[in-house]
Amino acid sequence: MQARETRPIDELIFEIFRVNARLLSAGDEAVKDTGLTSARWQVLGAVALAPTAPTVAEIARNMGLTRQAVQRLANEMVASKLLELKANPRHQRSRLMILTAEGQTAYDEALHRWRRDWTAAMEEILTESEITETMRRLRRLRGLLQSRD
Repeated sequence: MQARETRPIDELIFEIFRVNARLLSAGDEAVKDTGLTSARWQVLGAVALAPTAPTVAEIARNMGLTRQAVQRLANEMVASKLLELKANPRHQRSRLMILTAEGQTAYDEALHRWRRDWTAAMEEILTESEITETMRRLRRLRGLLQSRD
């Protein structure tokens, strides 16, 4: 078997995959008895942090998910009374996602648990400047990947 050349960018990509898997697993554990999953929490967070009420398509684009996956999660969360879908004056078929009071409470609880369980530990191994620089670099990578869509 021939040895394969490993480049630093290859190692970085696979490390990002591993970190993503661990984040999802830790997120699922943090919210396991709240009725949320990491996937639901991601969508609630995207809605909560959006400057204006987003559409399913906007969340999908922003999060790098399929529209169908976000729509399925939105439908589940509407049924669970975590989200409401409101009429969109800009587009008749693309409704706006709004957190309900229950949705805001669920998001706040998930965030509280994440901070309690993981934020302090992460801040012990990363300085604020390292966090800021890592975010900047990850956003550059995401921008490159999105430019190819």
